Amino acid sequence: MELANAAYKERLGQDVFLTDGEYRARPIATSLFTWGIYETRARVLQTKFGEISWQTIHDAAVAKGGWPELGGDPAWGYFKLVVPNPKKNVGGLHAMIAAAGEYFGRTEITVEDITNPQFQQWLKELMGSVTDFSSASAYTAEDFALFGYSVGDGGQLLESDLLQNMQGILTRWEDPLNLYYPRYVTWFDFPYSVWVGSETTALEKNAALEFQRYLLGDEQQQVALVYGLRPANPRVPMDANSESLFVKWQARGVEPVVPRADAMRNPDREVLLSLLRWFELNVAD
Repeated sequence: MELANAAYKERLGQDVFLTDGEYRARPIATSLFTWGIYETRARVLQTKFGEISWQTIHDAAVAKGGWPELGGDPAWGYFKLVVPNPKKNVGGLHAMIAAAGEYFGRTEITVEDITNPQFQQWLKELMGSVTDFSSASAYTAEDFALFGYSVGDGGQLLESDLLQNMQGILTRWEDPLNLYYPRYVTWFDFPYSVWVGSETTALEKNAALEFQRYLLGDEQQQVALVYGLRPANPRVPMDANSESLFVKWQARGVEPVVPRADAMRNPDREVLLSLLRWFELNVAD
C-alpha cells in the first residue's frame, strides 16, 4: 500500500489509500513470512548451526565447500536460497526487511540501516545464493511444488503460500518441506483499502465499507482457514473449519499461535524504495 501511495502521490499529489479515519485500510486476513526448508537440508543446518535463522542461511550461503562443508550430501551442491523476486512480489522486499531485523537485532528498520556498508555486504552475500532472480517467478511456493530442489533448498516465504502448496510438494517430492518460524516475524495484513480518489462518491465509499463488514463476518473468516490465511476476526479460532490447513499440516511444523513480540514494524515508503533501489543496483540481473 505504501508503494502504491508513493506511485500515485507523484501523479495526483495525495495518498489514495488512508491509514487512519473512517476509510482507513483494515486487515481482512493475515499471514506471515516463515521458513520453508526441505527436511533433509534443515536437519543438516540445525546440526551445524543449532537453529534456522538468517545468519544460519547466510553462513550456509557463503560456505565455499558447499553442502559437504556443512555436513550435507555432496550431490546437493551449494546452498540455494529461495525468496520471491522483489521486482515482481513485495514479499521479496519484506524478506530482506526481516533479514535486516535479525541483523540489527530490532524490529524497526531505517534508510540509514539499508545504506549501512557492512549490512549491504552481508545482504549481498545472502541474496547471492538465490539461483536466478531473472527467472524467479512471483509465486515461489508454487515453484517448490512444481520443480522441487531445482528451485532451491529452502527460503522465507509467505505461510499461506507454503500451506496451499504443501500437498503438491509432498505428492511430487519424497523429501517433505517443513516450516520453521523466525524470531523476527514479518506479518502481512492483506488490507481492505478503500480508494479515496476524487473518482468515487461518498455513497460508493460507504458501499465498500459495507462489503468490508461482510468479509469480516464469522462465516467468511472461517473460509480463510482453507487457504492457509489467519482470520482477522478474533472470534474465529484456527480450527474453526474442518478443512483448515493449520490443522491439516501441523505435522509439518505449523504453529497456530505465533508470538508477535518481535514482529517487524511496517517500513515506511522511503525504506522500501531504498531497499528496492539497492536490489536493482546490486543483485537484479
